[in-house]
Amino acid sequence: MERTLLLNNGYMPVTTISWQKAICMLTLGKVQVVEEYDRDVRSTFLVIKMPAVVRLLNSFRRSKQVVKFSRHNIIARDKWRCQYCNEKVDLESMTQDHVVPRAQGGKTCWENIVTCCSVCNSQKANRTPVQAGMKLRKAPSRPSWVPIFTMQLKGSAPEQWTSYIYWNTELQA
Repeated sequence: MERTLLLNNGYMPVTTISWQKAICMLTLGKVQVVEEYDRDVRSTFLVIKMPAVVRLLNSFRRSKQVVKFSRHNIIARDKWRCQYCNEKVDLESMTQDHVVPRAQGGKTCWENIVTCCSVCNSQKANRTPVQAGMKLRKAPSRPSWVPIFTMQLKGSAPEQWTSYIYWNTELQA
């Protein structure tokens, strides 16, 4: 299913929406089509190109949000690195560690959870970093930022999106 990238009126990514919703917004005069796919959308009266990227015509204000406590946001806060050995960790071997173990009264909260590789997590076991003789890179805390737009893509983004999304990895030439 083709998705459409929705930009704010300043050309910053907001989210992705279905192409059907993009067409509804277009007919209501809420968006402008910036990029199109090669596929046509047909009705009894009209043939248009399927929208790939649309831009909101009016600005909107995001409400101040508290960062949601989630695995994804903990990983983002810790920048995909083990907080003990500082190695970059892939999703399959990444774990989350309670700095103060639950068995010792530790809570599951921003201030007590860190991203950790499986080797360091096994080494630390059910102890505090001090008890295990390990040093924590940075004390965990609640982030003050709220990601405006985050998205994980399996494979690659549509070619039409590449000028509008920001990559946190190196793009192939």
